[in-house]
Amino acid sequence: MKVFSVFGITKSGKTTTIEKIISELRKRRFSVGSVKEIHFEKFAIDTEGTNTDRHKKAGSQLVTARGIYETDILFQRQLTVKEILQFYDHDYVVLEGVTDTCAPKIITAHNTEEVDERLDDTVFAISGKLANSIKEYRGLPVINAITETDKLVDLVVEKVFERLPDVADECCSACGYTCTELCARILQGTAKREDCVITDGSISLTVDGREIDMVPFVQKLLFNAVTGVVKELDGYREHGEIVVKIKGR
Repeated sequence: MKVFSVFGITKSGKTTTIEKIISELRKRRFSVGSVKEIHFEKFAIDTEGTNTDRHKKAGSQLVTARGIYETDILFQRQLTVKEILQFYDHDYVVLEGVTDTCAPKIITAHNTEEVDERLDDTVFAISGKLANSIKEYRGLPVINAITETDKLVDLVVEKVFERLPDVADECCSACGYTCTELCARILQGTAKREDCVITDGSISLTVDGREIDMVPFVQKLLFNAVTGVVKELDGYREHGEIVVKIKGR
């Protein structure tokens, strides 16, 4: 799954840019999901007095509203981006207004001052209203999402890679960089996605069909625990593939 974010100041062209990107990706037969960050403090999809609101106030920690045409699941807290993305299995997921992730990013802006306030090494393109006046800024392409949709999506397909684990800086850096630093280096062409040792494929853990990211220390613990038992059994072969399945009771 490839994840990227489009962010910028209000009315800079974020949603329009995302609409155009999603539409073109779908035309190219990619599956696409999206996440919208809402900064309004009082935002709540649930309203006072509804049945689901009454469930919540009674103490339900997870409320599901199942309608004829949609199903809404209401968590009673803010989920992290990593937690949210566990519900997606699309080719691409577009984040709107999300900055607390190591994913590649597109800035939308009215002017270069807004770009400078938000620019970092994980940004690979600029769009929004600024694209009406310039074509490049600080070495980054400035692309009009309305008139140059193909060009922008070509760049998305070229630059956006399989999402990184996005683990805390103090928990890993086994590749020599934090996830954010590795993201920047991949975009700059000085590193590869395969440089991430967490997802190198040698050790994996899935729970209910969903792969769980493990930092190298945990991978080593799991490897030592499993091989320590299995190597005492007939049929064990050093460097052979070991598969363990545990079904829930």
